[in-house]
Amino acid sequence: MAQLDQEEFSLQQDLRYYFMNPCDKYRARRQVPWKLFLQILKIIMVTTQLVLFGLSNQLVVSFKEESTASFKHIFIKGYSGMDEDDYSRTVYTQRELTDTIFFAIDQYRQIRNISLGTIGYDAREKHKGIKICKQQYRRGSLHPSNDTFYIDPTEETECLHMEQESLVSKLYLRDVPQVNSSFFKFEFYRLIKIEISFKLKAIDLQTVRVRELPDCYLFHNKIIFNNQAHSGKIKIFFSSDANIQDCRDWHISGSTQKNSHYVLAFDGFVILTCLTSLILCTRSIVLAVKLQKRFVRFFMERRSRCISAADRLEFINGWYILIIISDLMTIIGSIMKMEIKAKNLTSYDICSLLLGTSTLLVWVGVIRYLGYFQKYNMRWPPFYRIPRQTRLPLTPHPSTVLILTMQASVPKVLRFCCCAGMIYLGYTFCGWIVLGPYHEKFEDLNTVAECLFSLVNGDDMFATFAQIQQRSLLVWLFSRLYLYSFISLFMYMVLSLFIALITDSYETIKNYQQHGFPHTDLHEFLRGAPFPDQSLVKNPEKGVSFLCCCTRQCGDDDLILVPRRSRLSRGRPDTETMNH
Repeated sequence: MAQLDQEEFSLQQDLRYYFMNPCDKYRARRQVPWKLFLQILKIIMVTTQLVLFGLSNQLVVSFKEESTASFKHIFIKGYSGMDEDDYSRTVYTQRELTDTIFFAIDQYRQIRNISLGTIGYDAREKHKGIKICKQQYRRGSLHPSNDTFYIDPTEETECLHMEQESLVSKLYLRDVPQVNSSFFKFEFYRLIKIEISFKLKAIDLQTVRVRELPDCYLFHNKIIFNNQAHSGKIKIFFSSDANIQDCRDWHISGSTQKNSHYVLAFDGFVILTCLTSLILCTRSIVLAVKLQKRFVRFFMERRSRCISAADRLEFINGWYILIIISDLMTIIGSIMKMEIKAKNLTSYDICSLLLGTSTLLVWVGVIRYLGYFQKYNMRWPPFYRIPRQTRLPLTPHPSTVLILTMQASVPKVLRFCCCAGMIYLGYTFCGWIVLGPYHEKFEDLNTVAECLFSLVNGDDMFATFAQIQQRSLLVWLFSRLYLYSFISLFMYMVLSLFIALITDSYETIKNYQQHGFPHTDLHEFLRGAPFPDQSLVKNPEKGVSFLCCCTRQCGDDDLILVPRRSRLSRGRPDTETMNH
């Protein structure tokens, strides 16, 4: 019997010690919270690394955008500097179309003489030069005056290659329309689109100012003349896909290379820090699973009871899982950043995604550390420590209420959003099919969804009403009924119910703060268990000062536990236990 009591006592001690925060563990056993120090150091290092990478990536983005703007001005005749919707310019006559095409060819021929940038031809692709392709229907005839036509919808593509050596001669350019007269003789009722594609190279020298190695770029440029609508309006699109390549032969005098070594060393230290954090958090989860199995086995053998899933989940610390995901993303992102810094990789987007998401998770994890301070203690799933003779405050700290309300309201809000989302999708599809031909904000599903979301938040209401075209009285009347009903339903009913759900959770949390949380088997088992290893604490009559989270009085040692999760289905909380 004594052996069984000793087993129960040992399990209580281990469980209570497991659910302590680092400050309490330090007070109990003088165990220095290395993991806490490591996480604080990691927050500083990961944020610094992200800022350094963001500043470097900013230079890359600005160079790409400014180069694309420069190409539009150089290769598109009559470009005004502002795009029309998603295209750069429009042409309306056959003469404008041919002039624009030959203007782009001539500009490509003399790009090195007219461009202000570090632009040149691709030496390895020099024999390809510029390529012009036209896509059209295979055959057909069209007679609008007689309302007759014949068309074969099979599409065919014909391309013309102009080699770089031939374009050097201006005489060749003048002879292009005559030599290739069959190609440039367009049958516009058959023509679908014309595509001019060419490659250019550039070197970004602005990184030298921040002591980084310059990048070499290969721009895949395309000028597309879109005639799919056959409406007499041909839209001109310009796209430039920039790829960063290794500079084959370079030399920079000064300390740029030395500065790169410092940055690479810092990235290596970040990887080492995150790897250590990953190992420690994984170890904690493994130990927690073992302790959970031990607790479940004890209840099954000693009390012939199964532990609920809620009590089992108490052992799995979600913050550790968050840290592990963040560490993995930081390690992978840091390795990619080092490769980018060494000019072995050019995946800026993937690296930005990994480092940005990991930093987001790291800063979300800061909420956990606020729980180590009494005024910010928000642990409602963790075990909240309360003196035996003390009731919880009637007005809890705002940070406590915020986090607890979020935890309690999220499941109900998600279920409510699923129901409201069905109505939202119905309005989205209806608006797209009915109002699409008459309103630019309803032309495609994505734009409709964004427009309706703006209306829910009270944005751009008058413009949405005013921009509807009044070509059809029936559609105009329907648009009024559609918009008024949507705004009334979502702004006055759906949003009010949404707020009511959160308010209900807030009131529930206030009630629990005043009268106590419902008990679980885990709480009942730990209630009354002595504080672990109090004999190891020196000078127990004085509060232990460790940073600022452990500055508490010794009276706090006489504590009871409040369970991690409140199971609302268990009914009213036990107020007598809280006042024990």
